[in-house]
Amino acid sequence: QVHLVETGGGLVQAGDSLKLSCVTSGLIPSMYAMGWFRQCPGKEREFVAAINWNGDFTHYADSVKGRFTVSRDDAKATVYLQMNSLKPEDTAVYYCVADGRGLHTIVAGAKGADYWGKGTPVTVSS
Repeated sequence: QVHLVETGGGLVQAGDSLKLSCVTSGLIPSMYAMGWFRQCPGKEREFVAAINWNGDFTHYADSVKGRFTVSRDDAKATVYLQMNSLKPEDTAVYYCVADGRGLHTIVAGAKGADYWGKGTPVTVSS
């Protein structure tokens, strides 16, 4: 059975940093592009960042470009999201996704993606 478990969320102040982790199990990491989405109450889930199967390519939402970095360590079956210079508008539940079709489908919204985690909440106070 496949599991994606996000950790690392919490309550921080504006300008602080957080590093989220997504530990996968039950799948072969190198067969999947991985990504991060976030969702605020009452809003649709939005794309944040994605990384291709071998880490050579990444893509970011304009709102986080230059502040967030996505990376992966397949030996640890883990994907990371380093978030710097956090802003109150980054407050959301952050979800990890695995998609065997590739990075481009994650960037397009990950509809029909293979697996999702249950999310970790991030709250940034001003």
